[in-house]
Amino acid sequence: MNIVDAYRRTGSYRAAAAICGVNHKTARRVVERSRRGRFERAPAPRRLRNTDAVIGLIEERVRQTDGRISAKRLLPEARAAGYGGSGRNLRRAVARAKASWRRRRRVFRPWVPKPGEHLVIDWGTEGGLQVFCAVLAWSRLRFVRFASDQRRATTLRLLAECFETLGGVPAVVLSDRMGCLKATTVAGLVVPHPDYVRFAAHYGFRPDFCEPEDPESKGMVESLVGYAKTDLVVGLGPFGDVAAANEAAPSWCDEVNGRPHSEIAAVPAQRLETERELLRPLPGLRAQVAAGVERKVDRLSTVRFGSARYSVPATLVGSRVRVLVEGHEVVVFAAGREVARHPLVAPGEVAITDAHYGGPRAVPVRAVRPRSASERAFLELGPAAEDFLRAAAAAGTPRLGSEIAAINGLAAAWGPGALAGAIERARAFRRFRASDVASILEAGDGLPSHVAPGAPVAIDAPRVPTRGLEDYALEVLR
Repeated sequence: MNIVDAYRRTGSYRAAAAICGVNHKTARRVVERSRRGRFERAPAPRRLRNTDAVIGLIEERVRQTDGRISAKRLLPEARAAGYGGSGRNLRRAVARAKASWRRRRRVFRPWVPKPGEHLVIDWGTEGGLQVFCAVLAWSRLRFVRFASDQRRATTLRLLAECFETLGGVPAVVLSDRMGCLKATTVAGLVVPHPDYVRFAAHYGFRPDFCEPEDPESKGMVESLVGYAKTDLVVGLGPFGDVAAANEAAPSWCDEVNGRPHSEIAAVPAQRLETERELLRPLPGLRAQVAAGVERKVDRLSTVRFGSARYSVPATLVGSRVRVLVEGHEVVVFAAGREVARHPLVAPGEVAITDAHYGGPRAVPVRAVRPRSASERAFLELGPAAEDFLRAAAAAGTPRLGSEIAAINGLAAAWGPGALAGAIERARAFRRFRASDVASILEAGDGLPSHVAPGAPVAIDAPRVPTRGLEDYALEVLR
């Protein structure tokens, strides 16, 4: 008998509890739920844990390490993220995250390569050198060379050298999503760069790219990159330059390829003799790899290279040019011919040739543009009026517009010629008011001439004008 039926028959919570073998409080809760139309038990609220604040961090680290991270290693990072609980609680949370990860982790399957099918390539960096690595998948033959950069031209040049070393071309070249080999990505699919497509068509292989953030898909070349860093660069180095490193690389490759490989239990150099018969033949000529990088000329008639700007002829604005480095100079080519050459400059600097802009830079001059009838009438007095106006504006003359109008009124009494001479004299003495110009006109020839600073002054007895005595005295004192 259930609790509800027992209560209906007895009418007592305690009696119903005794019949069903439960506590009378439990019987009361069940009966009250049935009165509200609910017969199921309400879900218990989830108990909060002090690890909830860092559960996202725990799951992310477990995923990144494929479930290999320990709670002890994770504890300092969890503390920094705000975890304030004990180490035991964190160990339990890490154990739960690892169990969940094992149930849904990726399942790996050994790759069984076929002879003549795949060549896997990758780049690494060690000791200031760029390390190019390639592995022929079936024979496990390893190829290592050094370069100063990871550009497209360098990658394709070393890939061509690798084909020549192998004595043939594999069917597929597998790489990660190198920025130098891809043009763009659409819907997760890599579109190879046109130069790479032409290179692949010349040698007859198919370019292939790994999934993003998936080093397992090219694990054999990842292992070679680490091996070359530790055994070649660190073991035989340090190398002074790329040339010295490339002198040591072939002999190192011959040594490691002449020893049995632990994975295939065979000597890669011997397996290459078998695999070479299945490789595609080399073309008669090496592919012409375009040197330098392509850039678009901006509206400033410059190209950006190495975070610096280099000028080109202004007629090339909007066109695409090729930029490359020769020694300590940057050379720009357009349509196969050299159009500019500059010394290398530091990032953020600009290298400019004046001939690209039609000559040296002109000093900027602000044009005088009359807007009113008074301004136009004043500027009709000639170049002296324009010089006077520029000097007066630069000196901050107050109410300059009204002063110009007053000066224009003097032309009726003194004539334009005399007024132009007075304006030129006033500018020389930096007197920009209409009353000053009037005083000069009234003084006639009796005023002293302008003397350059530092020149000897001959003192004569000038004729004292009858009007403008105060202004005349000021000019004499100057």
